[in-house]
This record gives sequence, structure tokens and C-alpha cells, in this order.
Amino acid sequence: MGKEESALAKKRRARKISRILAEAHPDAHCELDYSNPLELAIATILSAQCTDVRVNATTPALFARYKTAADYAEAAAADVEEIVRPTGFYRNKANSIIRLGQQLILKHGGELPDTLEELVKLPGIGRKTANVILGNAFAVPGLTVDTHMMRLANRWGLVDGTDAARKDAVRIEFQLAELIERRDWTMFSHRVIFHGRRVCSARKPACGACPIARLCPSYGAGPTEPDEARKLLKGDRVAELIALAEAQA
Repeated sequence: MGKEESALAKKRRARKISRILAEAHPDAHCELDYSNPLELAIATILSAQCTDVRVNATTPALFARYKTAADYAEAAAADVEEIVRPTGFYRNKANSIIRLGQQLILKHGGELPDTLEELVKLPGIGRKTANVILGNAFAVPGLTVDTHMMRLANRWGLVDGTDAARKDAVRIEFQLAELIERRDWTMFSHRVIFHGRRVCSARKPACGACPIARLCPSYGAGPTEPDEARKLLKGDRVAELIALAEAQA
């Protein structure tokens, strides 16, 4: 690992990390509630700087009132704002949602397109949101670079370049695309998010109870003593994570 690691060695390490993540988080999935591509797009827009739990508590009322792109296109801003207020930045989000509905009616027959090129042209949808939609609503592999992916890709030494490059979501996406098999992109994204929430937190990662510890150049960023690290694990699979970490040590 580190500066002397070859491109081939890095790819092999990245894919080993991917395989361990699959074993560590077999329950990984998109945690936003939705029943169709449009609902997922709306939920993802609302998830900006907001927890999935809060979004999922907000969307039932929204989805019950607005069911189609036309419904959103014709909605009164004040009504949408009132519903989405709990997710924060509600005026901007309501505006994006309404304009999204309008653009879908004008250019896509009211249906959400299924290509990255078309999705990123729509209001409120950048590459991250587009990849969420593609991977989960259309079964098109996509790498979602959110805060968890950005943090862990850097901790694992999978990102090259300057400090600025290491914070560039698009550059990180392209670099990971060279390392992870395309068929695994969507699930890799979910598993990294689960790992970031359950094991490798921003402030105090559970290094001593992490199944990826021996593959991680940032080992030691958090407690390495197993008993202390285990106390930091979250979720309903703590016992399984501990057993896997011991097996990988």
C-alpha cells in the first residue's frame, strides 16, 4: 500500500475490499423509501444535507399528494414547501422538484430518463443523484460518491492526486470505476455507505474491529484495541462484524 503500490496491486486490493464488504454487509441497500423511479428521484433530491430517516418520514405525505410528473409540474410552491420543510433547504428543494416535473413533461413525456447524460440535465439532479437513480431504479450500474464514499475511498488509499482531487466527487468516481468491477458499482456504493455508518465513522472509526483493517493504510485512525473498537460498532449485525474482523485479522 501507499506510494509504492502498483496500479495492479491497488486494483486487487480494492476488489478484495469489495468482496469483504459484501460479506460484512449482506443487508446493504438503498435506505430511501420509493416505489418508482420518480419517487426515488424526489427522495434523493430531498436527501441533500438531510438524513434518510427524516426523508422517509417526509415523503409519504408528498407521494400521496403528488403521483406523477404532471402533478409536480402543476403544484403550488407553497404547498410543496410546507410538506418538505422538515428536510431543510425546503424552498430550494421544492423549486427543484417542481421544475423537475415541468422538465419531464416538456422533454421526456412525463417519464424519468434512464441515462446519465439525460438525468444530469434535469433540475436538482447531479451525478451523485443520477447514479443513485440509475443503480436502484433502472438496474444500470452506478457509483454514488457521497460523504461516506469520499471519506472511505481516501482512507483506503484508493484515490490519487492532490488534496483538492481527493475531495473531487467526479474524480473519485472515475478512479473507483477503474478499480471496481462495473457489475458491482451499485452494491459497492451501498456497502461503503453501510460501512461508513456502522464501522468507519468520520470522527472515530472502529479500526480494531474492522474486517478491512489489514487492507487499510489508515489503520490506527481510530482505536485499535479490539474491545474498545467493538464498542463503536453500530447496527444490528455487530456480532457478525466482530466475527468477520477476527477471521480477517
